[in-house]
Amino acid sequence: MSVEQVKSKPHERLAELLADEMASVNTLIRERMASKHAPRIPEVTAHLVEAGGKRLRPLLTLAAANISGYDGPYHVHLAATVEFIHTATLLHDDVVDESAKRRGRPTANLLWDNKSSILVGDYLFSRAFQLMTDTGNLHVLRILSDASATIAEGEVLQLTAAQDLATTEEIYLQVVRGKTAALFSAATEVGGVIADRPDAETQALYAYGDALGIAFQIVDDLLDYWGSDATGKNVGDDFRERKLTLPLIKAVAKGDAEERAFWSRTIEKGDQREGDLEHAIALLNKHDALEDTRQEALAWSAKAKAALQVFPQSEMRDLLIDVNDYVVARVS
Repeated sequence: MSVEQVKSKPHERLAELLADEMASVNTLIRERMASKHAPRIPEVTAHLVEAGGKRLRPLLTLAAANISGYDGPYHVHLAATVEFIHTATLLHDDVVDESAKRRGRPTANLLWDNKSSILVGDYLFSRAFQLMTDTGNLHVLRILSDASATIAEGEVLQLTAAQDLATTEEIYLQVVRGKTAALFSAATEVGGVIADRPDAETQALYAYGDALGIAFQIVDDLLDYWGSDATGKNVGDDFRERKLTLPLIKAVAKGDAEERAFWSRTIEKGDQREGDLEHAIALLNKHDALEDTRQEALAWSAKAKAALQVFPQSEMRDLLIDVNDYVVARVS
């Protein structure tokens, strides 16, 4: 391995290895986000699509197709489909969350309006389904349409679960599978399905994406209380937004009546005062909630790594393992 490879991040090395395919994906995205009759559609879409980001989900589709020995052309369509679904959910999420920034830039709903963000998101979902049908593969269509339904279901579940102290770890996992893991697992599974690989391999790809997505979200939620400028997270954002994530769920489950009253006031009722965040973090540490959450992230990461063992050793398998390790590196 060269010095340059050691210094670069796994997803960057993955992007380098799949650069030609990603160029085709980007070309297809630009073609399909066009609209002859509604110029606002490409304006809004380009604002988000061209803003950068790791493009991890479409890269995972291309990588899954690669490790399955597929040589095209429909993995490009599927990668573009995954990115369209992801972009559509971001447009909708920013409206629901009333967000002002996305990837360091003003959100589309702030620059245009909520109506434009919702309707352009709907357009991208439609484009995604058109791209799916181009493959002529009903199994692929089922996987991605199921994932779209799971994403929507997860978002609705989160509306009721996020500020309810009765939310369990099982419900949290359902939310995480909806908001994050469903698209990760669909992205990887379809790469194997389009290559017509045996069920053992496509299920392994599904398991990898599912576990990777769950680990990804748990780490993100953990860093809200463990983060710093170095991790790119502002400590306490989830607390201020009254989101009941895994660290809080663990602390609430172990808390006494006085602690439960504190969580009820700050999370359920939204009555937050000076010093509450510091007290919340103290309670998390008291009950080892942060460390327990970290161990869960590492356990899901281990599941993702184990799933790939069905494939023979290769540069692509090693890279996918490195991507998985990188996801949890900030809390390892």
